[in-house]
Amino acid sequence: MRVTVYILFSIFFIQQGNSQNIIPLDTLHWEINAQSYTLKNYKGKDAIYIQRGLAYLKDAKFLNGTIEFDVYLTNQQGFPGVRFRASDRNNMESFYLRAHLSGKPDANQAAPVINGITPWQLYFGPKYSFAYDYNYDDWTHVKIVVNGRRAQIYLDYSKTPNLSWDLVHEPREGEIAIGGGGAAAMHYANFKIDKSKYEIVDFKPIKRKPIDGLISQWEVSDMFEEKSVHDPMKLKEVIESRKWGKTIQVEEGTAANIAREVVLADGTPGNTVFAKIKITSNKDQIKLFEFGYSDRVVAILNGKPIYKGTNRWRSRDYRYLGTIGLFDAIYLNLKKGENTLLFAVSEDFGGWLVTGKFPDQKGIDIE
Repeated sequence: MRVTVYILFSIFFIQQGNSQNIIPLDTLHWEINAQSYTLKNYKGKDAIYIQRGLAYLKDAKFLNGTIEFDVYLTNQQGFPGVRFRASDRNNMESFYLRAHLSGKPDANQAAPVINGITPWQLYFGPKYSFAYDYNYDDWTHVKIVVNGRRAQIYLDYSKTPNLSWDLVHEPREGEIAIGGGGAAAMHYANFKIDKSKYEIVDFKPIKRKPIDGLISQWEVSDMFEEKSVHDPMKLKEVIESRKWGKTIQVEEGTAANIAREVVLADGTPGNTVFAKIKITSNKDQIKLFEFGYSDRVVAILNGKPIYKGTNRWRSRDYRYLGTIGLFDAIYLNLKKGENTLLFAVSEDFGGWLVTGKFPDQKGIDIE
């Protein structure tokens, strides 16, 4: 009887989001899905030590309000943070710290999770991160205030927000989780929510300048295995066996997000799709096409492979992020009439993306 009363009280307490009390970090209040975790008192605080995983707050939904917690940082590579408005655990908003990048412009990251992918290679730069000098071997206080499509971050009891940004998903009530990836585990303590405190102050999000002239949308195929495009002699068979009908649009004025329409981790074998545009040329001509992708690509013009590349995280040097942009270009040998350009785009993590433009569109139509 006492256990039942305690559980009912705990559920009521969490739903009320009492800011004066800390939600215990234990298995009664949290569903823990992690490689490993330990519940312990650490540096004077009741804490959870969690590695490569998330702890979801049970019996609680969050739409607007304030989320606060402490995290004990070291200089090891880790990505501790919070996810919120998790409608189905594959779509949510998130903010996390890059604990090993103290003082760097990308010392942290605000990003949505879209169909299981956190596309930080699209949502990058001062609009979604800020430089911050962390105190290693000490507790860092994190506070996030959420209201509608707006959110703000306060670190270490700052009086003014360190970051203000526009949320990506439509406002929808969902779960809250703490944790992160990376090899380094992190201690969390003093977790609390207050649904009554959702005031956004001095909201001045950074604006990103869109890239002019981008292909506005791409048609995408169903998913298949990347190795299928490694043999040029079998390309025709691979192309002809695809299913089509989905389109993706440019976001952030930068790139189109394949994960909007194709779910990578749905149990289907593969990590690759074709992104397609059709180019109608008024004559035989050569046109420069600037493009970007993440993580790998094979470009195919009228059924023939013409380019293969890698833009994955750390693929070009140890600090290379693989962020999306018009960093590559090819000359397309267009025939008079209709031409089909396919990009076989493969994804590991960080963003399943494609973008491109013709600097000179004279004499061509694109669909």
